[in-house]
Amino acid sequence: MTLTKMELTPKLLILGFILPSLQSKESLHGWYHSLLPDTTKRVIFSYQNIVDGFAVKLTTEEAKALEKKEEVLSTRPEKIFSLHTTHTPSFLGLRQNQELWQNSNLGKGIIIGVLDTGIYPLHPSFSDEGMPSPPAKWKGRCEFTGEATCNNKLIGARNLVKSAIKEPPFENFFHGTHTAAKVAGRFVEDASVFGNAKGVAAVMATNAHIAMYKVCASGTWECYESSILAAMDIAIEDGVDVLSLSLSLDSSVSFFEDPIAIGAFAATQKVVFVSCSAANSGPEYSTPSATWIFTKGASTIVVTVFSVLMIQRWMFLFKVYRYNIRKIIERGEDFI
Repeated sequence: MTLTKMELTPKLLILGFILPSLQSKESLHGWYHSLLPDTTKRVIFSYQNIVDGFAVKLTTEEAKALEKKEEVLSTRPEKIFSLHTTHTPSFLGLRQNQELWQNSNLGKGIIIGVLDTGIYPLHPSFSDEGMPSPPAKWKGRCEFTGEATCNNKLIGARNLVKSAIKEPPFENFFHGTHTAAKVAGRFVEDASVFGNAKGVAAVMATNAHIAMYKVCASGTWECYESSILAAMDIAIEDGVDVLSLSLSLDSSVSFFEDPIAIGAFAATQKVVFVSCSAANSGPEYSTPSATWIFTKGASTIVVTVFSVLMIQRWMFLFKVYRYNIRKIIERGEDFI
């Protein structure tokens, strides 16, 4: 058989195994490597808590050869996930220091692991003023250094993006900062969008601790299956109580091929609550289908900000709706 250029290029595959009775992590890794065609660095991630297997770079022919081994249950190419993205508290009738929130501890002592694009740790939503130390069970670590570091609110931050795994989990897209702040940020007074829509930025569990696991590459904002599985695997080991994901595949797949469903099933068996967002698009049904995942849906944002820009004979009316800008042009009189 003549291999094409594409077939000669190693692709990342997720593999599942029937494991031997190995006691240590080191002996398990050694057994994994013994199955591979050579000793070069092929294994990207090795999983322990959510699946029995690892992510590895193989050519098409190498993958076919590995599939023939009796220890191998399955192989599949890596999948790419897309991002999802504020009125939830008021929609639920929640008010700061009133009613249900008044009688709640607002997530005190809970550790929430967020899988996303990374985080901007200096954002006021992650202030640790008045926050207690994380629970003693917490085993995670923080990869920020210097001025931008973790605290008693943001207790952990890891970068699991395989192409930039040695870089700190910063982001400049602010999707992860946004989702982490919505889940468990602090109340922020006088929040606004360039002076518009002023008010208190409200969240759901303001006393909970946050651990960020970066699984989406900067620039492309593609979220890799291998990184997602690695983050879920590590987060369980770290001691999180909740996993929060705002990611999805662009098409539906079976439970056996959906890494979030697989990881969530293992997480629930270890008493970790898994919450996933429904998609931003519609009106088709687009929710995580596994019954063991708590799914939260999106809705239309009711805040609309108008700005008027007048330049001589044209008036430009900008309607800002979330991140989309619709421009309505009206012919008018001379404006200077």
